[in-house]
Amino acid sequence: MANRITKHIPNTLTCCNLLSGCMAVIAAFGSDPWGTLLWVVAGAAFDFLDGFSARLLKAYSPLGKELDSLADLITFGLSPAVLCWRMLQGYSYACGCMAAVFPYIAFILAAFAAIRLAKFNIDDRQTTSFRGLAVPANALFWCGLFQLDFSGIVWAPYVIGVLAVAFAFLMISDIPMFSFKFKSLDWQQNKVRFIFLGGAAVIIVLAGIFCDGSVPARKGLWLVMLWYMFLSLLTKGQF
Repeated sequence: MANRITKHIPNTLTCCNLLSGCMAVIAAFGSDPWGTLLWVVAGAAFDFLDGFSARLLKAYSPLGKELDSLADLITFGLSPAVLCWRMLQGYSYACGCMAAVFPYIAFILAAFAAIRLAKFNIDDRQTTSFRGLAVPANALFWCGLFQLDFSGIVWAPYVIGVLAVAFAFLMISDIPMFSFKFKSLDWQQNKVRFIFLGGAAVIIVLAGIFCDGSVPARKGLWLVMLWYMFLSLLTKGQF
Protein backbone atom coordinates (compact mmCIF):
# COMPACT_ATOMS: atom_id res chain seq x y z
CA MET A 1 0.00 0.00 0.00
CA ALA A 2 2.83 2.38 0.94
CA ASN A 3 4.61 1.73 -2.35
CA ARG A 4 1.42 2.46 -4.28
CA ILE A 5 1.19 5.84 -2.55
CA THR A 6 4.85 6.85 -2.74
CA LYS A 7 5.10 6.15 -6.46
CA HIS A 8 2.59 8.96 -7.04
CA ILE A 9 4.49 11.56 -5.00
CA PRO A 10 6.77 12.75 -7.85
CA ASN A 11 3.87 13.14 -10.26
CA THR A 12 1.86 14.99 -7.61
CA LEU A 13 4.72 17.44 -7.19
CA THR A 14 4.92 17.81 -10.97
CA CYS A 15 1.22 18.68 -11.02
CA CYS A 16 1.93 21.33 -8.36
CA ASN A 17 4.52 22.74 -10.76
CA LEU A 18 1.87 22.77 -13.50
CA LEU A 19 -0.66 24.52 -11.24
CA SER A 20 1.99 27.10 -10.29
CA GLY A 21 2.55 27.66 -14.00
CA CYS A 22 -1.17 28.24 -14.54
CA MET A 23 -1.16 30.84 -11.78
CA ALA A 24 1.94 32.44 -13.32
CA VAL A 25 0.12 32.73 -16.65
CA ILE A 26 -2.85 34.38 -14.93
CA ALA A 27 -0.51 36.86 -13.22
CA ALA A 28 1.23 37.53 -16.54
CA PHE A 29 -2.10 38.24 -18.27
CA GLY A 30 -2.74 40.74 -15.49
CA SER A 31 0.57 42.50 -16.25
CA ASP A 32 1.89 41.54 -12.81
CA PRO A 33 5.65 40.82 -13.10
CA TRP A 34 6.07 40.30 -9.35
CA GLY A 35 3.22 37.81 -9.12
CA THR A 36 4.48 36.00 -12.21
CA LEU A 37 7.95 35.73 -10.70
CA LEU A 38 6.60 34.36 -7.41
CA TRP A 39 4.63 31.61 -9.16
CA VAL A 40 7.54 30.75 -11.48
CA VAL A 41 9.84 30.41 -8.44
CA ALA A 42 7.21 28.19 -6.79
CA GLY A 43 7.08 26.09 -9.96
CA ALA A 44 10.87 25.83 -9.99
CA ALA A 45 10.81 24.59 -6.40
CA PHE A 46 8.25 21.90 -7.26
CA ASP A 47 10.26 21.04 -10.39
CA PHE A 48 13.31 20.41 -8.21
CA LEU A 49 11.35 18.43 -5.65
CA ASP A 50 9.68 16.13 -8.15
CA GLY A 51 13.05 15.04 -9.56
CA PHE A 52 14.56 14.75 -6.09
CA SER A 53 11.67 12.65 -4.80
CA ALA A 54 11.75 10.43 -7.91
CA ARG A 55 15.45 9.68 -7.30
CA LEU A 56 14.95 9.24 -3.56
CA LEU A 57 11.95 6.92 -3.89
CA LYS A 58 13.15 5.29 -7.13
CA ALA A 59 9.76 6.18 -8.59
CA TYR A 60 10.74 6.83 -12.19
CA SER A 61 8.14 6.38 -14.92
CA PRO A 62 7.68 7.29 -18.61
CA LEU A 63 4.50 9.11 -17.57
CA GLY A 64 6.43 11.24 -15.10
CA LYS A 65 9.00 12.21 -17.73
CA GLU A 66 6.36 13.40 -20.18
CA LEU A 67 4.28 15.11 -17.48
CA ASP A 68 7.35 16.98 -16.28
CA SER A 69 7.96 18.44 -19.74
CA LEU A 70 4.33 19.47 -20.12
CA ALA A 71 4.38 21.23 -16.75
CA ASP A 72 7.69 22.94 -17.56
CA LEU A 73 6.29 24.22 -20.84
CA ILE A 74 3.48 26.02 -19.02
CA THR A 75 5.54 27.32 -16.09
CA PHE A 76 8.80 28.19 -17.84
CA GLY A 77 7.70 28.55 -21.47
CA LEU A 78 4.23 30.03 -21.68
CA SER A 79 4.19 32.25 -18.58
CA PRO A 80 7.32 34.30 -19.44
CA ALA A 81 6.12 34.57 -23.05
CA VAL A 82 2.74 35.94 -21.91
CA LEU A 83 4.46 38.35 -19.52
CA CYS A 84 6.78 39.57 -22.28
CA TRP A 85 3.77 40.00 -24.62
CA ARG A 86 1.84 42.02 -22.06
CA MET A 87 4.87 44.20 -21.27
CA LEU A 88 5.49 44.89 -24.98
CA GLN A 89 1.86 45.98 -25.34
CA GLY A 90 2.50 48.79 -22.88
CA TYR A 91 5.00 50.65 -25.07
CA SER A 92 4.52 53.32 -27.72
CA TYR A 93 5.52 52.45 -31.27
CA ALA A 94 6.22 54.46 -34.40
CA CYS A 95 3.02 53.29 -36.08
CA GLY A 96 -0.22 51.57 -35.13
CA CYS A 97 0.61 48.56 -37.29
CA MET A 98 3.80 47.96 -35.32
CA ALA A 99 1.92 48.27 -32.02
CA ALA A 100 -0.61 45.65 -33.15
CA VAL A 101 1.94 43.10 -34.38
CA PHE A 102 5.29 43.54 -32.64
CA PRO A 103 4.31 42.33 -29.10
CA TYR A 104 3.51 38.87 -30.49
CA ILE A 105 7.20 38.26 -31.07
CA ALA A 106 7.21 37.30 -27.38
CA PHE A 107 5.54 33.96 -28.13
CA ILE A 108 8.66 32.74 -29.88
CA LEU A 109 9.83 32.05 -26.31
CA ALA A 110 7.01 29.53 -25.77
CA ALA A 111 7.54 27.82 -29.14
CA PHE A 112 11.28 27.40 -28.69
CA ALA A 113 10.83 26.28 -25.07
CA ALA A 114 8.70 23.43 -26.42
CA ILE A 115 11.44 22.49 -28.90
CA ARG A 116 14.05 22.70 -26.11
CA LEU A 117 12.05 20.37 -23.84
CA ALA A 118 11.44 17.88 -26.64
CA LYS A 119 15.17 17.83 -27.48
CA PHE A 120 16.03 17.34 -23.81
CA ASN A 121 13.84 14.24 -23.59
CA ILE A 122 15.69 12.47 -26.42
CA ASP A 123 19.24 13.73 -25.78
CA ASP A 124 21.38 11.31 -23.74
CA ARG A 125 24.13 13.93 -23.35
CA GLN A 126 22.08 16.00 -20.90
CA THR A 127 22.09 13.73 -17.87
CA THR A 128 24.66 15.76 -15.87
CA SER A 129 24.81 19.03 -17.83
CA PHE A 130 22.71 20.92 -20.36
CA ARG A 131 22.97 21.65 -24.06
CA GLY A 132 21.42 25.04 -24.58
CA LEU A 133 19.74 27.29 -22.05
CA ALA A 134 17.41 25.39 -19.70
CA VAL A 135 13.83 26.65 -19.71
CA PRO A 136 13.73 27.49 -15.96
CA ALA A 137 16.79 29.75 -16.39
CA ASN A 138 15.13 31.42 -19.37
CA ALA A 139 11.93 32.03 -17.39
CA LEU A 140 13.79 33.45 -14.40
CA PHE A 141 15.69 35.82 -16.68
CA TRP A 142 12.50 37.26 -18.17
CA CYS A 143 10.59 37.44 -14.91
CA GLY A 144 13.61 39.16 -13.34
CA LEU A 145 14.08 41.56 -16.26
CA PHE A 146 10.52 42.86 -16.01
CA GLN A 147 11.00 43.80 -12.38
CA LEU A 148 12.77 46.82 -13.88
CA ASP A 149 10.90 49.88 -15.09
CA PHE A 150 11.57 50.60 -18.77
CA SER A 151 8.86 53.25 -19.16
CA GLY A 152 10.06 56.32 -21.02
CA ILE A 153 12.82 54.43 -22.85
CA VAL A 154 11.69 54.61 -26.48
CA TRP A 155 14.03 51.89 -27.74
CA ALA A 156 13.25 49.42 -24.92
CA PRO A 157 10.64 47.32 -26.79
CA TYR A 158 12.99 46.76 -29.72
CA VAL A 159 15.80 45.62 -27.43
CA ILE A 160 13.34 43.29 -25.70
CA GLY A 161 12.29 41.91 -29.09
CA VAL A 162 15.91 41.22 -30.05
CA LEU A 163 16.50 39.56 -26.67
CA ALA A 164 13.42 37.37 -27.18
CA VAL A 165 14.80 36.07 -30.47
CA ALA A 166 18.29 35.62 -28.99
CA PHE A 167 17.04 33.69 -25.96
CA ALA A 168 14.77 31.54 -28.11
CA PHE A 169 17.78 30.36 -30.10
CA LEU A 170 19.89 29.99 -26.94
CA MET A 171 17.35 27.44 -25.68
CA ILE A 172 17.77 25.21 -28.73
CA SER A 173 21.50 25.83 -29.18
CA ASP A 174 24.18 23.23 -28.56
CA ILE A 175 26.06 25.44 -26.09
CA PRO A 176 27.08 23.38 -23.03
CA MET A 177 25.79 24.76 -19.72
CA PHE A 178 26.27 23.32 -16.25
CA SER A 179 23.36 22.03 -14.20
CA PHE A 180 22.59 22.90 -10.59
CA LYS A 181 22.42 19.29 -9.39
CA PHE A 182 24.69 18.76 -6.38
CA LYS A 183 25.58 15.09 -5.92
CA SER A 184 27.91 15.97 -3.03
CA LEU A 185 29.43 19.01 -1.35
CA ASP A 186 32.92 18.22 -2.63
CA TRP A 187 34.67 21.35 -3.90
CA GLN A 188 36.38 19.72 -6.87
CA GLN A 189 33.16 18.18 -8.14
CA ASN A 190 31.11 21.34 -7.64
CA LYS A 191 33.53 24.26 -7.84
CA VAL A 192 31.74 25.87 -10.79
CA ARG A 193 28.44 25.68 -8.91
CA PHE A 194 29.99 27.19 -5.78
CA ILE A 195 31.59 29.98 -7.83
CA PHE A 196 28.21 30.65 -9.43
CA LEU A 197 26.47 30.84 -6.03
CA GLY A 198 29.14 33.20 -4.68
CA GLY A 199 28.86 35.47 -7.71
CA ALA A 200 25.06 35.37 -7.54
CA ALA A 201 25.16 36.49 -3.89
CA VAL A 202 27.41 39.43 -4.80
CA ILE A 203 25.10 40.45 -7.67
CA ILE A 204 22.02 40.35 -5.42
CA VAL A 205 23.75 42.44 -2.73
CA LEU A 206 24.92 45.02 -5.28
CA ALA A 207 21.45 45.14 -6.81
CA GLY A 208 20.06 45.94 -3.38
CA ILE A 209 22.54 48.78 -2.94
CA PHE A 210 21.87 50.39 -6.31
CA CYS A 211 18.11 49.88 -6.51
CA ASP A 212 16.91 52.32 -3.85
CA GLY A 213 16.38 49.69 -1.17
CA SER A 214 13.89 47.61 -3.16
CA VAL A 215 13.92 43.84 -2.84
CA PRO A 216 17.34 42.98 -4.34
CA ALA A 217 16.46 39.60 -5.84
CA ARG A 218 13.75 41.25 -7.93
CA LYS A 219 16.19 43.68 -9.51
CA GLY A 220 19.23 41.43 -9.80
CA LEU A 221 17.75 38.11 -10.87
CA TRP A 222 18.17 38.74 -14.60
CA LEU A 223 21.83 39.60 -13.99
CA VAL A 224 22.24 36.36 -12.05
CA MET A 225 20.97 34.46 -15.09
CA LEU A 226 23.42 36.34 -17.32
CA TRP A 227 26.18 35.42 -14.85
CA TYR A 228 25.12 31.77 -15.14
CA MET A 229 25.33 31.89 -18.94
CA PHE A 230 28.70 33.68 -18.88
CA LEU A 231 30.14 31.15 -16.44
CA SER A 232 28.80 28.27 -18.53
CA LEU A 233 30.49 29.66 -21.63
CA LEU A 234 33.69 30.24 -19.69
CA THR A 235 33.80 26.69 -18.33
CA LYS A 236 32.16 25.05 -21.37
CA GLY A 237 29.54 23.52 -19.12
CA GLN A 238 32.04 21.53 -17.06
CA PHE A 239 31.18 20.90 -13.42
